[in-house]
Order: sequence, then structure tokens, then C-alpha cells
Amino acid sequence: MISFRLVSAVLGLVLLAGCASRSGPQPPSLSPEQARARILRLLPAEVGDRQGWARDIQVAFSSQGLEPSQSNLCAVLAVTEQESGFQVDPKVPGLGRIAREEIDRRAAKVHVPALLVSAALQLRSSTGQSYSQRLAEARSEKQLSAIFDDFIAMAPLGQRLFGGFNPVHTGGPMQVSIAFAETRAQGYPYPLQGSIRDEVFSRRGGMYFGIAHLLGYPVSYPQPLYRFADFNAGWYASRNAAFQAAVSRLSGIELALDGDLIRYDSLLPGSTELAVRSLGKQLGLRNPVIREQLEKGASQAFEQTELYRQVFTLAERAAGKPLPRQVLPGIALKSPKITRQLTTAWFAKRVDERYQRCLQRPFP
Repeated sequence: MISFRLVSAVLGLVLLAGCASRSGPQPPSLSPEQARARILRLLPAEVGDRQGWARDIQVAFSSQGLEPSQSNLCAVLAVTEQESGFQVDPKVPGLGRIAREEIDRRAAKVHVPALLVSAALQLRSSTGQSYSQRLAEARSEKQLSAIFDDFIAMAPLGQRLFGGFNPVHTGGPMQVSIAFAETRAQGYPYPLQGSIRDEVFSRRGGMYFGIAHLLGYPVSYPQPLYRFADFNAGWYASRNAAFQAAVSRLSGIELALDGDLIRYDSLLPGSTELAVRSLGKQLGLRNPVIREQLEKGASQAFEQTELYRQVFTLAERAAGKPLPRQVLPGIALKSPKITRQLTTAWFAKRVDERYQRCLQRPFP
């Protein structure tokens, strides 16, 4: 008798074929001109400099060996539309106020007097304006990042407040993580004009690294909805949330379905690891093995571990039915830029709506 898991896996691979990224650069199936023509057909009509957007997206796909299928292209366009409305350097309302509050928060944390911070912000920066003036005029993360870079260089206060790390973590039209981009610098197809951080704030760099984050890893998801959630919550967060749900069902321990299988800030076990350890005898696994296999949660290899297979086997036996291998993570989005109560699930569903509309556009 064929197991439902085998059937699910085969169906998942078939359904995912249009949206799965490949493991390495592949020979392009289309010429650059043909790929750009596809992108132009799918771009929303109101997007400006359509040729420029099509060129930058085509180069990102080609250099990363990604297939410019309608599903892949629509996934990228949907995320870009959701994150920035196709603005290279999107404006953020109240950004100057947000930045000043962050400076004051950090100052209070390290016990720097507010008067000292205010005096420092009145000093002239590298542009000739005071830091306070530049903060008041900041409208985008690119502008804010440049201010923080300048301010951090103002030793010793800047170093004391920020420890040498710019607090602007995302940027560009896909709002990709700068830290992620810095880990993917190898193979970047353009000559650097400054730093990788600077490239993220450009259209070409923002799209290249954003596309890498969205499509640059293999998954077994039956639909792109879960990639969209991962884009917001981290690679494999949807798969890991499903694993957490199975652990919770089996152990009776309530877990946050956030996709974090281990604590990355400590060697101490987190709530998910402790719940799995409570199942150690049932699973036939000792704590060191559990830890070792949970550490694979940032890759597709986790699905091949004994831990993953055993948890789902036991949980499905107890439930008397198949359990999902992907769940939208239950994460509340927190950022000074967010003024409403939003979640990763909300983000994924909004992107998916745009994705579905894109699929309705004419395509060869």
C-alpha cells in the first residue's frame, strides 16, 4: 500500500515545479530578450521605467539560474508590489521621528544622558547639515542608513549607542534583509558601487538579493503561499511551524508556531527543543541527537532526519489522519514602521492575492 506521505510528496513536487528554485545556475531556457518580454507582460501597468525593472529582474533570474516561469515571476512581482509598490527607495511616514525614538531608546539603555544626545545631534554632519536636520528630513531607509553610518563614525558616542552596527536592517524595493544580502555577496553580477548595503538600496541590488531570499532555496511546499510566509519569517519557517504543531499535538505542550526550532542566541534549549526532549523515549532519540537534528531546521535536510519523520509518524498515528507539512507561522509583525496589528499570515495572504491576480495576466 502506497503511503499518503509518498503521494503527498509526489503531488507537492508536481505542484511546486513552476515555483521551485533550482539548486544551482542552469542554462537559461530563454534569451534575455525573451525573458524581459515575459516580465514586461506581467508588470502592473502603472509601474514606471518598465524596461529598467524588466532588465534588473531578468539579470537576477539569469545569474541565479532561476527559471523565469509565470509562477516564479509573479511571486517576485507580488512581493515587490506588497513591500514597496515598485518604489526603489520607498518612503516611510514619520521616519525621522521613528529614528529619533530609536536613538533615545538606545541612549537610555546604555545610560547616556538625553542632553548629551541632543547636543550631539546638533553637530554638523558630513553633508554640512546637523544630524538633527537630516533626521527631520529623512523620508526613506536609504537616507536614514546614511545618517546612521555617519553618526556611528562620530566616536565615541556613535559607537557607544550602536556598537558599530547600523540599525537599519532592511532596504530596497523588496525590503530584503541587509544581513542576508551580505551572506549572498558571492556571485553578485554587478561591480560594487560602495558596499553590499549600498547595493541593497539600489533597484538592481534590491531585486537581486530579494529574489535570492524568495526563490533561492529548495522547498517541498504545495503552493507559493508558504514561500511568501518564509520571506517574512525566515527560510523554512512554514515547514518548521508545521513540525512544531505536530510536536505540540504529540507532547501536549503548547508551542508558539514561529518556526524557530532552537534558540540561536543561546546554547540553552528553547521551548520547542524542550518539548521534543520530553518525547525522547517515544522517539528513541537522546538529547544530543535531538539537538543535532533540530539544528538542521534552517535547511531542507531537516525533512530527511529521523526526528522529523518520527514526530510526524507518531503524531499522525495519534491524530488518526495526515497532518500538514506546512503551516503559516503565527508571528506578530513588530516594527516601528508598523502602526497596525499585523502577522506573518496576513502578509503571506496579501502577497498571495497579488500573486493570483498576476497569474491572470496574459502570458506566452
